[in-house]
Amino acid sequence: MKTISAQELKKKMEEHPEVPVINVLPKEYFDKKHITGSKNIPEAELEERIPKELPDKEKEVIVYCASTECQASPRSAKKLEEMGYKNVIDFEAGVQGWEEAGFELEGSES
Repeated sequence: MKTISAQELKKKMEEHPEVPVINVLPKEYFDKKHITGSKNIPEAELEERIPKELPDKEKEVIVYCASTECQASPRSAKKLEEMGYKNVIDFEAGVQGWEEAGFELEGSES
């Protein structure tokens, strides 16, 4: 499984805004704090929503959750790979790592 740093993700989002960045936490956590420009597809909804929202399994997709301690994004990345997605990247540091890198978050608590 490929991973990406906060700095690499920031650069990728600036240079390739079409690459989906997906927060896999439940909606209530997404609403509190998330990376600007990311979308919320909770881990429990991946199998149902991803094929509809990201039909091209060759395209890059980045997933993240709360922090390095949180296992939702590694599990989600593995699930996407099992579903046939070829270019899955896990932003392991998550919301916490994004914030610690000094980058902006959106949401009710950011």
